Amino acid sequence: MTAPGLEKLEDELRKLKSTERPAIIRAIAEARSHGDLSENAEYHAARERQSFIEGRILELEDIISSAEVIDPATLSGDSVMFGARVKVVDEETEAEFTYQIVGIHEADIKSGMLSISSPLAKALIGKKIGDTVSVPAPGGDKSYEILSVLYK
Repeated sequence: MTAPGLEKLEDELRKLKSTERPAIIRAIAEARSHGDLSENAEYHAARERQSFIEGRILELEDIISSAEVIDPATLSGDSVMFGARVKVVDEETEAEFTYQIVGIHEADIKSGMLSISSPLAKALIGKKIGDTVSVPAPGGDKSYEILSVLYK
């Protein structure tokens, strides 16, 4: 994963541990004070939220402990690799898109962060400027031409 991706996960973990976990503990204590727990919807909702938070904390700790950070700025070349910022054009619509190929835990297509495991990223890996890739899509195959490859 990239350094900003790791930092984002570390920030989420810090927030869960320092803010969310204490807040849910207080909510459970408050719900307990209302009496009978068997019919206390507030208590059950708080316990469910606590379970989600604890699960996410464990998941983030596992991801962070095994993360391998790659700095795209140290990479170069004209072929597409992990960390590359790739500008492509849809050959059918002429629409241009720019994506950075990142790890699965930092992917966010709205921000142009394309998961290395996505069909488009898999098609782009190893290709060069001017190459055309075909990607299966629900409405039929889409073809993209690579316009630029940047590492920064």
